[in-house]
Amino acid sequence: MIARILGLMLAALLLGGAKPVLVPDVSQRDIEIVYSFTGAELLLFGAILYPDRSLPDPDADPAEIVVVVRGPVQSVMMRQKEKIAGIWVNAESMRYRSVPSFYAIASSKPIERIVDERTRAIYELGLDSLQLSPITSAPADLQTRFVQGLIDLRRRTGLFVEAPESVEITDGVLYRARITIPARVPVGRFTAETFLIRDGRVLAAAVREIDIRKSGFERFVARAAENQSVLYGLIAVALSVLFGWGAGALWRRF
Repeated sequence: MIARILGLMLAALLLGGAKPVLVPDVSQRDIEIVYSFTGAELLLFGAILYPDRSLPDPDADPAEIVVVVRGPVQSVMMRQKEKIAGIWVNAESMRYRSVPSFYAIASSKPIERIVDERTRAIYELGLDSLQLSPITSAPADLQTRFVQGLIDLRRRTGLFVEAPESVEITDGVLYRARITIPARVPVGRFTAETFLIRDGRVLAAAVREIDIRKSGFERFVARAAENQSVLYGLIAVALSVLFGWGAGALWRRF
């Protein structure tokens, strides 16, 4: 993740002398998750600065904008269940080393109309271009089935999102897009990457960071579980026994 950010920043600096430069921002740099958190909506906006403060050539093909919001990567184990003798059991399994905990891409046009397959793979633009790093030597068809299952599962929970034609560009200079952050989003440091693309080439790129963290009682519980796991487990068991005994006592009384 750090290498990706540094690479994009270096590319922007190298391109800044003779080509357009992106000046991006986000509506929220910090998102706090409390007990009543139901999700959030990020506004990603910015400007395209052209050399010598000029305006884009009206006769040239318009530039396109692609925005990618990405969460920390994580290791994921996928298992396929099969019904044997009337019982569902785990069958095939596959582990991936670098699955984004959250991935959303918004673009001014469908991504396949903006860049070719090779460029999509280099910059991981689109769900079908994610580099998930599977730890396996399984046949290609089995890997494809597992990847499709993983993507479909993340789609249904709102953690993987594709929003083509959702980036608005005004006068070829200003742009904005909205990304929905679901209530089940994991915590961590996220990145919002913005790409300026013309004629299938990435002309500029820029990155902004977003911190999503728990707050209040949720933060206390999360820190206790992480830093004092044994004590946290004992308290959780004791509370479960206490509440169970209390419920049983009330049931016997009434």
